[in-house]
Amino acid sequence: MINEKLTEIYELLLQHFGAQNWWPGETQFEIITGAILTQNTNWANVEKAINNLKAENLLNPESIYRMQTSKLEKLIRPAGYYKVKAKRLKNFINRLFENYNGSIEQLDMVNTEQLRAELLGIKGIGYETADSILLYALKRKVFVVDAYTARIAVRHGLIVPPFDYEQLRELFQSNLPQDVKLFNEYHALIVKLGKEFCKRKPKCPDCPLEKLPHTIESEHI
Repeated sequence: MINEKLTEIYELLLQHFGAQNWWPGETQFEIITGAILTQNTNWANVEKAINNLKAENLLNPESIYRMQTSKLEKLIRPAGYYKVKAKRLKNFINRLFENYNGSIEQLDMVNTEQLRAELLGIKGIGYETADSILLYALKRKVFVVDAYTARIAVRHGLIVPPFDYEQLRELFQSNLPQDVKLFNEYHALIVKLGKEFCKRKPKCPDCPLEKLPHTIESEHI
């Protein structure tokens, strides 16, 4: 059964890698900012951008709302695609002030389904970013999937292409216990596996999932 396979994968990954303790961030807003800035870059670059904002005491909704876009672009430049990401961060902040008086606490009072739809309605925020905000910043029971998840799921026979983001997310979310900590840790472990072993050209012999049935025919994934 799918739920048993998912549980076995999780246990093997946790045993091998240990707890990942995602997402790094001192506040909900810092986590949200990181989720938006991490698109198409590595976390080290995001940390540099966040540290730039912290250094000027500007890592808060009010400051970014009032900030000139050109200044925001300069501060987040290390994250890459800084003009695009500045617009996306501004789009989120503008919605936060339009609907919630700039308050993350008010935002967090909205039910998950409604809030997910609203996040997805903000230009520049896609499924993975919205779900990362919901899971990591707001502690909602929403499983996050990504390219690593897709690759691992296909290679281990959990899903057959073609499929979309929502189908892959539903596969995990509906077959696991509804637990925020589990969803958090599982996604982090999948990312770790994807980066270290289950690459486009996989390193199967040393992989913690090597003993499980799998195929590497879909190396393009």
